[in-house]
Amino acid sequence: MFGRRKSKKQRKRETLKQNRLRGKIGEATIRLKYQLMGYEVVRTGKGSDFRIRRRDLWTGRVKESKLIEVKTGNAKLSKLQRKTKKKKSNYKTERLTP
Repeated sequence: MFGRRKSKKQRKRETLKQNRLRGKIGEATIRLKYQLMGYEVVRTGKGSDFRIRRRDLWTGRVKESKLIEVKTGNAKLSKLQRKTKKKKSNYKTERLTP
């Protein structure tokens, strides 16, 4: 064996850290995607990650509004996210695979 073996707790901590990083990168990717498409992107944080809006150029009124939840890999929706998805018709899940 080379070096020390990592404890189960340490391996779990590292896995969670990698998952958080992967999630942050996924959110940044989706945010950039929608901004490049001309949407106004606002962080929500409760039941969804972002609210995206497209405004009319002349009047400034909101033409389109959606809630976006970003998932990476095979992550599942939480209880609150499932509830929000059921309640709102404008809810969309964006899934990114590494």
